[in-house]
Amino acid sequence: MTTAPTTAARNRRPISWGRVAAWAVMIVFLVITIAPFLWMIRTAFSTTRSLPSDPGSLLPVDFTWGAFQRVLGLSTVEQSIAEGGSGASVHFWLYLRNSFIYTSVVTFGQVLFSSMAAYAFARLRWPGRNLVFGLFLTAMLVPPIFTSLPNFVLIKNLGLLNTFPGLILPTFFMTPFAVFFMRQFFLGINREIEESASLDGAGKWRTFFQIIVPMSSAPIATLAILTFIGTWNDYFWPLLVGTDDNVRVLTVALGVFRSQTPQGAPDWAGLMAATLIAALPVLLLFFAAGKRVINSIGYSGVK
Repeated sequence: MTTAPTTAARNRRPISWGRVAAWAVMIVFLVITIAPFLWMIRTAFSTTRSLPSDPGSLLPVDFTWGAFQRVLGLSTVEQSIAEGGSGASVHFWLYLRNSFIYTSVVTFGQVLFSSMAAYAFARLRWPGRNLVFGLFLTAMLVPPIFTSLPNFVLIKNLGLLNTFPGLILPTFFMTPFAVFFMRQFFLGINREIEESASLDGAGKWRTFFQIIVPMSSAPIATLAILTFIGTWNDYFWPLLVGTDDNVRVLTVALGVFRSQTPQGAPDWAGLMAATLIAALPVLLLFFAAGKRVINSIGYSGVK
């Protein structure tokens, strides 16, 4: 009669405290990661004027869509001030258009020229190839902030301030990371494919565009996604170069909600709503292609 319970007790696995600790740490990090985003959503749906009355509430204080209406330019100055806003207006659709132009052109240029440079480093033999590639890797160690001032002086001397070429040119052609990322993938392609193409009379350009590029669609798409996200979130360089409304991007323009309200504090609800709207295209893109990005990075990092 006691055989079954005894057998069940023997088959019961002991508690793995290491696994419990790992899950606990993961949950803590998950909460730390998600909590600011949830707090941002809570603030965006609150009324700025009512926020000081219940600052510790986990739910929106005096729920309203007013902050999003202010960001999209759907509310009047009187309505904005009545809800605790600063009364500032934003040409949302104009700045959204500017952001898409800036991001799309930079993404196209970086993917094209970085892929070509990576192919040259990975598959072509020419004097000084390894030395030049070593210089590219060294450039990855230089923070972008160090090159911002020289680039700004150059763009100013060329008369390209407050123009799309001035915004785009410094990052249009290639970046060290993009070249390194694509080179790692090209190193894994079988050389027999290129040799067969060469025997059929295909030159280097034809081999690259008609054979290598179609084979590399996954890493190219991954690089395009990463470049798009990074360029869309760029703030400092567009702030330096694009102050005119005709070229001002969305991330810079939404900074108007940091201005003081009549109550003497920033329009926190408007600022959080603006941040959510600005981040929405990036979030949708990452959710749609996040798995491909992770898989391609893991594959390209093997070599």
